[in-house]
Amino acid sequence: MSVNATTVSAGEALRVLEAGWAAQVSGGLTASWMLHGRPGVGKTELVQTLARRIGAELFDLRLTTIEPQDLRGLPYFDHEAAKTIWYRPEDLPDTDAPAILFLDELTAAAPALQPTVYGLLQERRVGRHRLPDSVMIVAAGNRIEDGAIAYDMGTALSDRLIHMIVQANPEDWLKNYAVEAGIHASVAAFIRTRPDLLETTEDALRRGQMIACTPRSWTRVSRIMETVPDRALRQVMVAGTVGAAAAAEFALLADEIAATVQIDAMMDAPRKDRAALYPRTLHGLTALVYGLVGAAHRENLSTAIEILADLRGLGGQGYGGLPVSELAAFGFEMLIGRALERGWEEAFADSPDYAAYAAERQAAGLL
Repeated sequence: MSVNATTVSAGEALRVLEAGWAAQVSGGLTASWMLHGRPGVGKTELVQTLARRIGAELFDLRLTTIEPQDLRGLPYFDHEAAKTIWYRPEDLPDTDAPAILFLDELTAAAPALQPTVYGLLQERRVGRHRLPDSVMIVAAGNRIEDGAIAYDMGTALSDRLIHMIVQANPEDWLKNYAVEAGIHASVAAFIRTRPDLLETTEDALRRGQMIACTPRSWTRVSRIMETVPDRALRQVMVAGTVGAAAAAEFALLADEIAATVQIDAMMDAPRKDRAALYPRTLHGLTALVYGLVGAAHRENLSTAIEILADLRGLGGQGYGGLPVSELAAFGFEMLIGRALERGWEEAFADSPDYAAYAAERQAAGLL
């Protein structure tokens, strides 16, 4: 049975869930939510981000690892009342503070567990255990066509949920996830160059291949790049994460970036000496922008602004044909977003370089 819901990026799904939480807090809507999507598309990270943004404690239940009685709790006999009483399980939120109950792998859970979940999703209770009004319920799971273990969701279950299909979107991943998650500059630059390789599950299934590229696997590649210095060993790990073909292509770009991108040196160098440190290729300049934004903090933000401002002027210095202005504008957009999230706006307000950039963009009708 197909899921006839709207397909959205992870960033769009996050905004929908934030609006759903706001509606629940106001008392206008109390709903349970379902995120469908291929393995590794970022459903779990999305819910973790939601919890951080709304200041909620996250209760993560992997439904493939529990039995119905795990949700109902442990029974004991009250001899005075001549009744069986059920202890509340610790996995269910019992607080008036904001909380998210995340029912992960819902579509892979045993059918015998589904009737127990019905009460949670619709009546917000299991037996006599009720969820406080401060709890938001979000479920997630894969579809049968995603090549994962999954059961068809019956109408009795699906009718209790608001559904969204989460799909990998390279632009969304780079803009709304990569910098915040500290994705290695070479990975970010590679996905910007080869957005078709962010998520290749469908192609891998068609070819009968076990390993596919996913947002989750590229996040793992990023960690490998940060922690494994030996290139040969690193290459084996990357190939085992995203497949040999994607790994070979990525290695060429990573080598180029490692040889040309010097974020720390540019940050430390006097402004007059930085021109010689700019990479000479599109891959290198792209990695520079991502690395620069990722390395920015309150103390060095003015230096990052200078480097992006000077990047715009490289077009007439042997960089003809490279979109340096576009890369600088993209870098400023990400850097401003990072600054707004952390309260660093004064660095932009005090920067003559950004003022000149903003004035030029405004004159061109771009602001």
